Amino acid sequence: MKEKTTSRVGVVFPGQGSQRPGMGKDFYDNISTSRDTYREASEILGWDVAAMCFGEDKRLNLTEYAQPCILATEIAMFRGLRFLYDFAPEYFGGHSLGEYTALVAADVLPFSETLKIVRDRGHLMQSATPVGTGGMAAVMANDLDLGAVRSALNGLPIDIANDNSVSQVVVSGMSSAMPEAEKRIKTSVGDSRSFHFIPLNVSAPFHSRFMGAVRETFGEILCDIEAKLRPANAKKVTSNFTGLFHSDSRSEIIDRMVSQISNTVQWRKNMETLAASANSIFEIGPSRPLRGFFKTIDLTCQSITTFSAAQRVFEKAVVL
Repeated sequence: MKEKTTSRVGVVFPGQGSQRPGMGKDFYDNISTSRDTYREASEILGWDVAAMCFGEDKRLNLTEYAQPCILATEIAMFRGLRFLYDFAPEYFGGHSLGEYTALVAADVLPFSETLKIVRDRGHLMQSATPVGTGGMAAVMANDLDLGAVRSALNGLPIDIANDNSVSQVVVSGMSSAMPEAEKRIKTSVGDSRSFHFIPLNVSAPFHSRFMGAVRETFGEILCDIEAKLRPANAKKVTSNFTGLFHSDSRSEIIDRMVSQISNTVQWRKNMETLAASANSIFEIGPSRPLRGFFKTIDLTCQSITTFSAAQRVFEKAVVL
């Protein structure tokens, strides 16, 4: 008999950077619902999504392809878990791109429309700055002072892109200024033993002021699907922009999604908001970058990145 998981359960979805060759293939091979999801995505986008996810296609690392592939994979996994185990979380969150998966999983946005939205979002984000001029870096240290990091960046063409945890933030901006940013932040942190400044393999300065050039166009794309939103369900999905749950206002949901593209992802606040409502958290996606962040607030997050992991978590092997 299936065990239904409903009591104060939250689910979170990682964003861009979590993609990997072969992601979701075991769900595709074992669960008909997951197979149908990949086929649906391919029909909507006009190219073979499963082939790109499962093979060695280098386009998987291009933003305009990575974003719909990650969304399709995470929804295929989520639908598979719902089908096999009656997995029915009450609260939803997602990191950057993952927020779109959360809105689909919570039945706020239609899957078909969201695939096209994130495809266009990826294209716009990539085109916001000339290739090679922008970059991002992860800043890691013990007990990071967000205010001190922000002060260290004063006057530089670099912003805080992600407030991920007490021990990690991500900065984003012009690549030419990254060495000076590293120097200043290291000085502000003080503890050189715990300090790490790690450039990320991205080709644009996401979640920074430099995405402002595409906000208007992206806003028009979202406004075109405003009537298809189910706003009542958004009250159980966290907003990266505010760190709190979305409201049930269509216009506010769209405003926050537009703002997300060029502002800091308030992930630390997202986690605190979810922790105040859910007593267990599951991470579903191609990899598990969010689990470690939840550890910093003393909350266990169970990660499901493969079908075998799902079987272990739900304690029952079901193959269809």
